[in-house]
Amino acid sequence: MTRWLPLSWAVVLTGLLLGSALAPGYVLVRDMVWVPDLALRSDVLGLGSALPRAVPSDAVVAVLDEIVPGMLVQKLVLVGSLVGAGTGAAALVRGGLVQRLVAVSLAVWSPFVAERLSIGHWPVLLGYAAVPWLAVAGRRVAAAGRIPPWTPLVLVVGSLSASAGLVSAAVLLATALAGGVRRRVTVALVLTVVAANAPWVVAGLANASAAGDAEGYRAFATSGHGLPAPLAVLTLGGIWNADAVPASRGGPAGWAAVVLVVGLAALGARRWWRTERHGQCTALLGLWAAGVGIAVLSWAAPDAVGALGRAVPGLAVLRDGSRSLALALPLTVAVVSSGAALLAGLGTRALARTALAVAVVLAPVAVLPDIAWGLGGSLRPTHLPDEWLAARHVVTGSHGDAALLPWSSYRAPAWNGRRPVLDPLGRLLTVDTVASDDLVVGSTTVRGEDPRVREAASALQATDPEGRAKALRAMGVGWVVVEKDAGSSPEVAGRVLHDGPLLRVVRLEGDVRRPDVAQGRVLAQGAAWAALLAAVLAGVVTSARWIRVRMATRRSETARVPD
Repeated sequence: MTRWLPLSWAVVLTGLLLGSALAPGYVLVRDMVWVPDLALRSDVLGLGSALPRAVPSDAVVAVLDEIVPGMLVQKLVLVGSLVGAGTGAAALVRGGLVQRLVAVSLAVWSPFVAERLSIGHWPVLLGYAAVPWLAVAGRRVAAAGRIPPWTPLVLVVGSLSASAGLVSAAVLLATALAGGVRRRVTVALVLTVVAANAPWVVAGLANASAAGDAEGYRAFATSGHGLPAPLAVLTLGGIWNADAVPASRGGPAGWAAVVLVVGLAALGARRWWRTERHGQCTALLGLWAAGVGIAVLSWAAPDAVGALGRAVPGLAVLRDGSRSLALALPLTVAVVSSGAALLAGLGTRALARTALAVAVVLAPVAVLPDIAWGLGGSLRPTHLPDEWLAARHVVTGSHGDAALLPWSSYRAPAWNGRRPVLDPLGRLLTVDTVASDDLVVGSTTVRGEDPRVREAASALQATDPEGRAKALRAMGVGWVVVEKDAGSSPEVAGRVLHDGPLLRVVRLEGDVRRPDVAQGRVLAQGAAWAALLAAVLAGVVTSARWIRVRMATRRSETARVPD
């Protein structure tokens, strides 16, 4: 019976935390953008000119919402990421029921979860959920020399964005190779990691010349927002966006969280070291040091991190330094829960031990109380206006891409409660879109990297509507969609096909030059997707075989008659 309690506790905490987000509709907040039917466009597949920040996550959603309604997919992702993190943490720790329940609380009711939910980074949350399971998989590889059959599927789920993919790869390889496994197993692990990350890696290499703005490394550096940043990261918090930080983090509860984590970690470190294999201890310590080190470095020396990110292709993922804190999750959960279990056992009577156990299990919730019920109700679902859905059918793929105006990346529409969100039109339309990729952080504007966006911005600077239309057509844009409630926009000449209260759709008359994509790039990206599908297929086949064997074994044990 007790074996199901960690799962049950994870489900309860998930329901309490998400709360309002589970109501019908789409949660649209900052970078969390979901639409009824995401089209499988070329930019979604990684063939666009921008850095692959939504590769392969958007393509996975586009496929899934052909099978399951997108609204349900979003709910499953949110619930699955939190329940997965909690149950993975419980599976990772070596201890009794109290320790496993504390591990669930630490993983689910976490500043990292709250901050990434608030900013809408759902692929990062899936990667966070995969981390403890990949640590479990790596530990089993190190101990037995065999890869658990479900490993490829968990790795794919944890690699739906570049930063999450790097974290997932590091956790699996560090824990698995700590045991000196055979070369054949090592090769299989590396190939699986490469396959799971291939789509964003290939797309990123194709656009490797895109250099990040130096301002971005300063704007997105780790920040404590009420706590000193080095202390905030010890509790797995420290996002750059002050609006994404729960208010309680800036008061006494924030300091209480630091004392709780540091105190219990100090209490449980020796016990953890004695019960865990030394190879795994070294691996988890290394992962923790890397995760915390990157986060603190981005706070202490953002310019140095920026110089490194611009000099070495692929290291631009270090820009948002606190994302790396997912690497610190396994050690934090293992050591802190070990200390909590020791503390709970100090009671001299059963009633005292029970009271202490309840206290340590609920402590992570007590020091972060304001994230309950959808981050205090801020995660409220909404429905896209009917006019938007109608405009989707007006803009067709036979006349070029669509430019989205006003020329800004985020919107705060009235129908979404004026909550800021990355423009949903960019995902709702069935054609590739061109929109501003500049980000405004406080008083700082971080310039985007997409060269095609800069070309469109230059076209919109033409002195008259006809000149703007001509310049846009020359770069492959045949549509302009204007959101009327989002500010002023430059006029672009063309035929108005829709002019409603919220949107104006303009078709640019004349020939539209379609940008060419090199055949070699198409083939390379196709091979990357084939590798990812191969990893998924391998995971499905091996998992199905494993389940079948386990079921047969259980039937055999049930049917066995004792002598």
